[in-house]
Amino acid sequence: MENGRSRLVSVTAGTEVKRLMDMPTRATVGGTTRFRARIGPSAGDGFYRQWGGLTLSVLGIGTYLGETNTYTDDLVHDAVVEAVRLGANVIDTAINYRYQRSERAIGRALHTLYQGDRVERDELFISTKGGFVPFDRLAPVNPVRHLQEKFLSTGILPLEELVGGCHSLHPRFLCALLDRSLENLRLGAVDLYYLHNPETQLMTVDKPEFERRMRRAFQWLESEVLEGRIACYGTATWIGYRKRRGAKELLSLAALVRLAREVAGSEHHFRAIQLPLSLMMPEAVTLPNQIVDDEVVTILEAAERLGVGVFVSGPLAQGLLVEGLPGTMRRKLPDFPSDAQRSLYAVTNVPGVTSVLVGMKKPKHVKENLELRSRPRGDWALLQDSFW
Repeated sequence: MENGRSRLVSVTAGTEVKRLMDMPTRATVGGTTRFRARIGPSAGDGFYRQWGGLTLSVLGIGTYLGETNTYTDDLVHDAVVEAVRLGANVIDTAINYRYQRSERAIGRALHTLYQGDRVERDELFISTKGGFVPFDRLAPVNPVRHLQEKFLSTGILPLEELVGGCHSLHPRFLCALLDRSLENLRLGAVDLYYLHNPETQLMTVDKPEFERRMRRAFQWLESEVLEGRIACYGTATWIGYRKRRGAKELLSLAALVRLAREVAGSEHHFRAIQLPLSLMMPEAVTLPNQIVDDEVVTILEAAERLGVGVFVSGPLAQGLLVEGLPGTMRRKLPDFPSDAQRSLYAVTNVPGVTSVLVGMKKPKHVKENLELRSRPRGDWALLQDSFW
């Protein structure tokens, strides 16, 4: 970066190069406000939330699932472009999603949006993740050899820091992943960088060693904030915040926030978590498994008390809730055209949720899901018992 501006732009002609070079490297208050204003009255006020001064769509696009082929790359590209055009300015990915193909498809989509739609970088909130050993485009014939040649023999990843043959929180490894993610995304910085499923470490190491590794990772993350390559960081989990108290893999949000404060003081940048929440995976709403100020609360309550944003994954339970909701839910939301919309509407109205990330590739699904932008905020008192 030079003067806070991105150098990672595609080569185009003349004034367009200058415009891209002058773009801020991350989401800004002014940019996200401008995005909301441009979408206009087609999106109701309930579709956007304020988070850290930013105006974020309550429905964002996730890019986890899909085949590892060019056809799916193009679907992801088109879905991201269309979702942004329809009002979603939250985009989530990870370096290991579809063997780096999702990040690269997003990078192409951003270029398309910059060129054709005059979307600016500072209007979009983009997150990615690191922690798992990534493949590149296709699964290698010999994964062990891939690991050895790309990461172990190069010194990027010390063998003793590898867990389960696939996961590490070592700063040198994370730094290499961030380097590649920024290259894939064609960005100078991301708005949120997650440690990906850190609970994976707890299957192998004890709590003191886990804390030591997280502390070291937080130190590296804070240094990347100072370098300007990330705006803030967090933890993206699958089971880490959904386990019952006493479970080995359960993460304590209060302990992680405390660790961040020890590393960087009250101005630390541990700002967000990501976890699944759906009508089939309701633990964030129903399971008190966190302790904050000597009180046992749910992860959503803990996040609110600790000032941590919550980004939700898996709102359709990886497609299982696209159809087949019980009749009681259909009666509560009779004027919705599909069970997918009902499911997404329920999750987006959970108190404490910042944004809900839904995987979309088919144009009709993007259009259908983004129709939620015109819906008013729902009555949580009517919806909450659907999660029990």
